Amino acid sequence: MSVSPDSSAAVVPEAHVVGTYHPPKEMLENHPSKPHLASFEEYQKLYKQSITEPDVFWAERARELLSWSKDFQTVHSGSLVNGDNAWFLEGELNASYNCVDRHAHKDPNRVAIIYEADEPGEGRNVTYGELLREVSKLAHVLTNLGVRKGDTVAIYLPMIPEAIVALLACSRIGAIHSVVFAGFSSDSLRDRVVDAQSKVVITTDEGKRGGKLIGTKKIVDEALQQCPDVRNVLVYKRTGADINMTPGRDLWWHEEVEKYPAYYTPVAMASEDPLFLLYTSGSTGKPKGVAHSTAGYLLGAAMTGKYVFDIHDGDRYFCGGDVGWITGHSYVVYAPLLLGISTVVFEGTPAYPNFSRYWDIIEEHKVTQFYVAPTALRLLKRAGDHHVRNEMKHLRVLGSVGEPIAAEVWKWYYDVVGKGRAQICDTYWQTETGSNVITPLAGVTPTKPGSASLPFFGIEPALVDPVTGEEIHGNDVEGVLAFKQAWPSMARTVWGAHKRYMETYLHVYKGFYFTGDGAARDHEGFYWIRGRVDDVVNVSGHRLSTAEIEAALIEHHSITEAAVVGVADELTGQAVNAFVAVKEGTEINDALRKEFVTQVRRSIGPFAAPKAIYVVPDLPKTRSGKIMRRILRKIVAGEEDQLGDITTLSDPSVVAKIIETVHEQRK
Repeated sequence: MSVSPDSSAAVVPEAHVVGTYHPPKEMLENHPSKPHLASFEEYQKLYKQSITEPDVFWAERARELLSWSKDFQTVHSGSLVNGDNAWFLEGELNASYNCVDRHAHKDPNRVAIIYEADEPGEGRNVTYGELLREVSKLAHVLTNLGVRKGDTVAIYLPMIPEAIVALLACSRIGAIHSVVFAGFSSDSLRDRVVDAQSKVVITTDEGKRGGKLIGTKKIVDEALQQCPDVRNVLVYKRTGADINMTPGRDLWWHEEVEKYPAYYTPVAMASEDPLFLLYTSGSTGKPKGVAHSTAGYLLGAAMTGKYVFDIHDGDRYFCGGDVGWITGHSYVVYAPLLLGISTVVFEGTPAYPNFSRYWDIIEEHKVTQFYVAPTALRLLKRAGDHHVRNEMKHLRVLGSVGEPIAAEVWKWYYDVVGKGRAQICDTYWQTETGSNVITPLAGVTPTKPGSASLPFFGIEPALVDPVTGEEIHGNDVEGVLAFKQAWPSMARTVWGAHKRYMETYLHVYKGFYFTGDGAARDHEGFYWIRGRVDDVVNVSGHRLSTAEIEAALIEHHSITEAAVVGVADELTGQAVNAFVAVKEGTEINDALRKEFVTQVRRSIGPFAAPKAIYVVPDLPKTRSGKIMRRILRKIVAGEEDQLGDITTLSDPSVVAKIIETVHEQRK
């Protein structure tokens, strides 16, 4: 890895020249102690060990950062080729104990959760002692409902402390939590409950977000009409709304927890026992339940929390991600709690009641690390700098997650939010990687606006030629990003579909983990993520499968065929654009297009709604019937002159008609 920490500029394949930023002097001067690594050279040395002696490296870190009820003997077995990776074998531990008990025993009054409710001033703090009692009581409730080790529990909760309590209560008894984002529709929830075979669902009467009420229990009721195996629904009273409660099935959280004592002995789990499932969009349109193991995942969260975000005792960490996504799992719940610090759980949105909400929270709670998606930053940058009126002088680290951050947004984040005093960590990772994989280390790594910088410990990136499948060596090159070694926090399987896991991640290029993203490596070895090479749209940091949105559109009786592509969007990073062919004789008007959008909102959720829908006579297809989305992407991007050879299409004339439709509609 040829990186000079003193370089001043970097050239990327598209001649994108930016300056290099070193960890800010003020960050280091005002540090509560000092970064965990003394220098960039120390990172290089440890990184080298993590690649050449991974067993030695990870064994030491696992024993340092996690508490084991039984020590492990075998650090790693298996391979990427065979898809049988396992870590810390023979070891036993419990995730809930690692996140709660060990801190509660040491300092029960330390704040674990800073709850910032949707309405300012309505939040509360939860100490580690209180968290242990709440988690234990809910663990008793779940056990009493018949939930056993290895069972899955569906969690459909907004961002409230009880969401964290629910995750930790599941892990305490050895159950597998399956969190479904509380913005998903009843159909999406149903699919995930059925696939995971969850017998218990945990939800609220209603949710509150951005001043609006969300009928979470109503959505659960709709979903469960087609989930006959669900025995119980546990309902937390958030708003006190009058809701339907099905006798014998539905139970009130507050009534149930009152029945049980405030301590529950954590169940010892094998290292490789599953900790959770998290459903991500699949290219087939059927969501896939990514399964993470206990020990490896916890170690990835703790390691990245410590080194990427420079977490120290007494820090107050604010990740703006929702617990329904991997960011919320790893950096709202597990990383901060494993390291025994305070984590902010924010129920609201960055724009409610005004555009200063994030900055007010950071100021009030003296937040030390802030982690959010570029979508939110674009929204707040556009709203105007006058909203960033707070000093926020405790901030040391500003993280970015979910998609590449544009250089001008990066600079705004650094100058206006961080006042040049905090380091920006642009982190690259995925649901499947479990934790950050290409990322700067705060206080240590020099950074370049727009680059995710360098690999984390144990991650050995390769750029692969998409045609030959061969690795492209050297710098100043571009290709498909893959990883050459297994690492502890990688997903182990797709729930109930290991063949799909192998085909999606490990068989694309034999011997490599396939990320599905394109990337460039500049002349200093820094990585620049280029975005998806497969059919996935990234809206506001949420990966949505085009197939899933297409399947939702085709449910409409007028639509015969649909193709969805992502188009660059100033606010959300990418927006969904849909091309649909309709049945003969269908009258095309705005009301019909509105119906199509509603169809997607109802089937998947509002965040997947197409921004534009083009009704076209036919879609560009190869002779074998494959839809050429690449052509549609070029058309919506205004690159009609770069379509390449279209003579291989079954009907090349359709392209001109599509271009005409797009131009007409945009007038």
